[in-house]
Amino acid sequence: MNGVPLEPIGIADLGRVHIIGIGGAGMSGIARVLLARSVQVSGSDAKDSRRIAALRALGAQIAVGHDPDNLGSADSVIVSTAIKGKNVELVSAYQRGLRVLPRAVALSILMADSKGVAVAGTHGKTTTTSMLTVALQHCGADPSFVIGSEINETGSNAHSGSGDFFIAEADESDGSFLHLGASAGIVTNVEADHLDYWGSLEAVEQAFDDFVVGIGERGGFAVICVDDAGGARLAERTRRLGIDVRTYGESVDADFQVEVLSHSAIGWRFNVLIHGVRTGPIELQVPGRHNVLNATAALVCGLGLGFASRELAEGLQSFTGTRRRFEFRGQADGVRVFDDYAHHPTEIEATLRAARDVVGDGRLIVAFQAYHYYRAALFGVEFGVALGLADDVVVLEVFAPSGELIPGASGQLIAANVPLPAEHVVFEPSWSAAPAELVRRSQPGDIIMTLGAGDISMMGPEVLSLLARRQREAGDAGR
Repeated sequence: MNGVPLEPIGIADLGRVHIIGIGGAGMSGIARVLLARSVQVSGSDAKDSRRIAALRALGAQIAVGHDPDNLGSADSVIVSTAIKGKNVELVSAYQRGLRVLPRAVALSILMADSKGVAVAGTHGKTTTTSMLTVALQHCGADPSFVIGSEINETGSNAHSGSGDFFIAEADESDGSFLHLGASAGIVTNVEADHLDYWGSLEAVEQAFDDFVVGIGERGGFAVICVDDAGGARLAERTRRLGIDVRTYGESVDADFQVEVLSHSAIGWRFNVLIHGVRTGPIELQVPGRHNVLNATAALVCGLGLGFASRELAEGLQSFTGTRRRFEFRGQADGVRVFDDYAHHPTEIEATLRAARDVVGDGRLIVAFQAYHYYRAALFGVEFGVALGLADDVVVLEVFAPSGELIPGASGQLIAANVPLPAEHVVFEPSWSAAPAELVRRSQPGDIIMTLGAGDISMMGPEVLSLLARRQREAGDAGR
């Protein structure tokens, strides 16, 4: 980035901070911690949101819309890669010679005086970071944290704690996870994603190598899932370099082996073998076999940080989820409505398998909106196959707030690859028509689930409203 050189600085050097795109998950978390540490914060975003309302209540001055005047008397500007170089506030910041910090650099400044723990991986970062945070809180620690979504237990995605630890969700999408300076880390999996930035799977794998090597150079340890092929290769490569790697998974090759005991619509019950000794059953309150692995990652990391297995397990059992991760939005006319952030084929498969545990004898009706054209082009077939785990599928057009249109990369391509009878799949290019289509396909006992990283998260209330209307109309007709 151009602008003031990124010399080593502390929080006291930041002065007054302006955050462009302050309503984003990561940026709002940084703002929360800065405000808690008595830093004056202003910011801007394209639209209002409940995160912005919460930050205003904490003292941040936030404008909706971008304007150079929003910078005011800022000394430093924090910006994410989602903000393009032509943004008028960013351009003005450079012209004025202000210190411009990428999000990851700002986060590393917040973490500098703590024992940093970074949670990385192609999928599962948010839930695993949240689980580790809740587990450590149960152990009596008060860690600082910045997470990509709000934890149900606290209603917040960030906190400036009084304890020694700072837990951060580490974003690999733009390489920023390489700059956090953590002394402990988790890698949940390594797959091809964000190839608009990395270009190839080989580059993604090299970045995760660099992430783990950096932790090793700081004398720390890395916790890696070996049930994932990419994770297993990462563990093997980095162990050969002498790095302290602790592996987990159901695989017999794992240092910490998971034994799944049973599951229900509520969650999963499992043991973990720790040096040959079983933890005793851990009972999760969140659905999905993948969350057994996420919880085990948190357990293994917590052990490495010096906490007791029994207390960590109790903390994991108290965890009830995060926003937009299998989030229950409500029920009407006997139909339950859930929302999930899943936007990669592997995530969709895991989420829909979890939904199968929850739906029982009902049917699973899914709306999916791909995020960015490059994903639709790269995973058009894989998206379709994963969505085939549902009973009915409504595919929306791609949500692409930025990026070039790629010929053929569309929701229609994805719908064509769903391996269900034609009457059970529809491509619906009109966002406003999709809720009615979902409701039309549903009946009492079913689950309607919205999937994607874009604005599809806003669809749940409209679906519930239509379900409630159908129920009222049925009641009126029966009188």
